[in-house]
Parts: sequence; structure tokens; C-alpha cells
Amino acid sequence: MSATVRVISLGTLAANPLWGERGAVRPPHATTSLIVAGKVKILVDPSLPAQALLPRLAERAGIASSEITHVFLTCLNPIHRRGIIAFEHAQWLVCEREREAIGIQLIASIKEAHAAGDEDLVRTIAQEVALVERTVAAPDKLAQGVDLFPLPGVTPGLAGLLLPGAGATTLVAGDAVVTVEHLAAGQVISPCYDLEAAHESFKEAVEIADWIVCGRDNIVANQTRRF
Repeated sequence: MSATVRVISLGTLAANPLWGERGAVRPPHATTSLIVAGKVKILVDPSLPAQALLPRLAERAGIASSEITHVFLTCLNPIHRRGIIAFEHAQWLVCEREREAIGIQLIASIKEAHAAGDEDLVRTIAQEVALVERTVAAPDKLAQGVDLFPLPGVTPGLAGLLLPGAGATTLVAGDAVVTVEHLAAGQVISPCYDLEAAHESFKEAVEIADWIVCGRDNIVANQTRRF
């Protein structure tokens, strides 16, 4: 049996420049999706607060939080993990490159906060460090039919999940492919950690996937590849 993916909650940008928006007009959040591969249930990017996400999970998939076996974070941006605490029992996974890069940044930030004597900031960063330490480096294969697919650029180690199928290949892309408008225009989200790498990752995503779960949008057909 092949793995399946279902969108649990649609994400959105604070401002979509391809809609002519220049300033924040809404609260941003990431698209949350559920991948089921046999007994493995992977929740990707639990972005909404738990009190909003758990009812969505029940409505969209008919399952409780206790049934989630893994949480996969496409990146460690706080927007992508607001509701993660509701899945303490699950294994939290993130690409090793992202985990190491963000961990190094946080250690540098906490040293600066100590030097400045800002104890409130020290406590805040320490909480972030504890969350990163709670995560585990994702393996190359998370389950049968679910493969790690590195897409660095928007963040140092952003990664998606690839679901190869006999008829079509689906990629849960995170912010590497942010909206259907960005897909059609061949554009990446801004700002980026590494713009050149982000463009290369975008190209890889477009080349391999028939269907793409966008980081702040729905699951969409990759018309660029199909036609």
C-alpha cells in the first residue's frame, strides 16, 4: 500500500506580493498535512495553536492527536511548529542540516543575550534550544514510500517529504514552494537564507513532483511538469 497525504490546515503568507500586497494583512501560518503509511502517521508542520489544530485533525482525518506517531518539521521557523506541544508522545523529526544550523545560531544568540544581561531573552532562547534538542535528525526514509527530500535555501536545511507513486509523485515542499502563484511564476519566498540555493531547490521540486503540497497553500498539480 502506498503512502497517502491529506492537507489538514491551509497555510497563508502574512502578505502575498503576487497578490499585490506589500505589508502584513493577516497572521501567517504554514500548511499542515498528514501522511499515512501503514501504521505510521506523520503530521507535517503543526502550525496552528493546539486548540485550533486538534479539531482540524479530527475533522479532516478522523484521528486523535495520540494516533500521530511522528511530527516532521520542514524547517525550524517558529511559524511551522506552534502546535507541536500537543504531540509530546510522537517523535519530532527535522532535517539534520537544519537542526545543526539553527542550533548553532541559537547558541550564539544565547551567548549574546548573556553578555548583554538580558535574562528574559536568555530564557526565551533557552526554550528554543530545548525544543531543538527534543528533535531528532530525520532519516532518509521515514516510512515505506516516504523519503526525505532536502530543499535548502529558504532556511539552511529546509527539507520536504517525497511520496513516489506508480501513477504520480507527490512532494510536501514546505516553503521551498510557497504558493500556487509562486509555482506558476517560478518565484521563491523572500527573504531567504540563501537565494541561489532556494532557486535550485525550487527547480528540483518542479522537476520531480507531479503534485506539490505548498508551504502556505493547498496541494496543487504541477502544471509546469505535466505540460
